[in-house]
Amino acid sequence: MNRWASPPIRIAKMKTHPLTPVVNAALFNKTPCLKNFWLCHGITELWIFCKFCPQHNKQYGLDEYYQRLQNFIENKRRIDHHNAGNHKFTMGLNQFADMTFAEFKKQYLITEPQNCSATKGNHVSSNGPYPDAIDWREKGHYITDVKNQGPCGSCWTFSTTGCLESVTAIATGKLPLLAEQQLVDCAGAFNNHGCEGGLPSQAFEYIKYNKGLMAEADYPYTDGPCKYNPQLAAAFVKEVVNITKYDEMGMVDAVARLNPVSFAFEVTSDFMLYQKGVYSSNKCHNTTDKVNHAVLAVGYNEENGTPYWIVKNSWGPTWGIDGYFYIEREKNMCGLAACSSYPLPLI
Repeated sequence: MNRWASPPIRIAKMKTHPLTPVVNAALFNKTPCLKNFWLCHGITELWIFCKFCPQHNKQYGLDEYYQRLQNFIENKRRIDHHNAGNHKFTMGLNQFADMTFAEFKKQYLITEPQNCSATKGNHVSSNGPYPDAIDWREKGHYITDVKNQGPCGSCWTFSTTGCLESVTAIATGKLPLLAEQQLVDCAGAFNNHGCEGGLPSQAFEYIKYNKGLMAEADYPYTDGPCKYNPQLAAAFVKEVVNITKYDEMGMVDAVARLNPVSFAFEVTSDFMLYQKGVYSSNKCHNTTDKVNHAVLAVGYNEENGTPYWIVKNSWGPTWGIDGYFYIEREKNMCGLAACSSYPLPLI
């Protein structure tokens, strides 16, 4: 039996409720999610769902409504159970709270198997010492705003552009906004697979040999055929630097001395509903063949004796900590040190 399965839902009789104005407002705005608003009265989880729908612009047909409601209730109870325990991170309701993890994984994570090849990388570490904490968001105008990949496993393109945007800004003083869609459409020859996945290191190689990446304004995030125009290239890669597999101190060295670093790791179901705190998991693997999501390390710090990475995600600014998350450092958590890389910009 599923421990998170919901008991049969009993519908209460209609009565006045403090959230009635919320429901009435939603009905006035013709939010399809609340066509069955009368179900919400008297049942806390249903009322929370009724608030969730307009908050995240959810619109369902009648048949889908009940499945989404069931998913939401099960996720809400998982969140409550987790948060009642002794953990270093908190889970919370977000835009994915009406989805199963299987559905989320298919839409938002890398589905094509990936296996990083940097057994021996070409990043050369110094001997330190390193600062206790660093955050590239606070060092200058080096990090673009959090973006949203949408229901496409294109996270690898956002990790790639985020890193190239940063190293270009550090080198030139100008922060470009680069085109993920060019990588989705055009980087297939470098073992990338569009919405099914890829790796930043392979995307950096594509940019290097293709002689440039266009700006997002010239190549917007809309599905279509490859339409790269080299005359409009806005950033370039001179060399791709891979950090040796599982060398997490090499990542620390790069982030402390040089720039943000792209990396991939394995996402499991509890991460989907991450809200704040230092994430860790005993459900994930730490090997190269299990990574399914690519992100950008922009710094590191420590909280209550636990060292962590500061990481930029690509699920929009309402997810996690304004679009960022913290993940435990020095343990190769979920394989985060399995394949990390960054480009040297060609200026």
